[in-house]
Amino acid sequence: MGVVGTNAFRKGLKLIINDELWEVVDYEYSKMARRGAVVRTKLRNIVTGAAQDMTFPLGETFDTPDIEIRNMQYLYSDDIAYNFMDTESYEQVPISRNLLGEAQKYLKEQQEVKVQIYDGSPIGVELPTVVELEVTETEPGVKGDTVSSTTKPATLETGAIVNVPLFVDTGTVIRIDTRTGKYLERAKTK
Repeated sequence: MGVVGTNAFRKGLKLIINDELWEVVDYEYSKMARRGAVVRTKLRNIVTGAAQDMTFPLGETFDTPDIEIRNMQYLYSDDIAYNFMDTESYEQVPISRNLLGEAQKYLKEQQEVKVQIYDGSPIGVELPTVVELEVTETEPGVKGDTVSSTTKPATLETGAIVNVPLFVDTGTVIRIDTRTGKYLERAKTK
């Protein structure tokens, strides 16, 4: 087990609080008048999936769990779980939709990811920072409008909806930042 302070909080960080495993979903540093700085967090209990808002004084420390990282390939999903294959042992591992959270928006079949294992059970997935996904539905593009900052919603092949520039059409492969869910650029064609 390691130790981490509130000054090192980031999205996806796993913590042990009151002997329970929690994940940082969101956080914000705040300075209040007459009081010290605090960190407001939204945490998700890994086991139950329940979300809870908690506030901690800046500088407080927490234990972090020993998490094993395994390279796995996403195979398919069903009504209950997403199914992955360990690239070394070829063992198939189901991971429930609750544990994946936002990651399921960016998972594409055959994609390689890092699966987090705690006490022999999967607890989450680390996606690549950038993924390339095809736009399956959006309004027609506007010819010549390549500089405008105006955006429109687009549905991706995974079902995720992101805002894209007006020039992006159905069938275009785009690059998405999985940390923010934002459009980065059109993918380079091979």
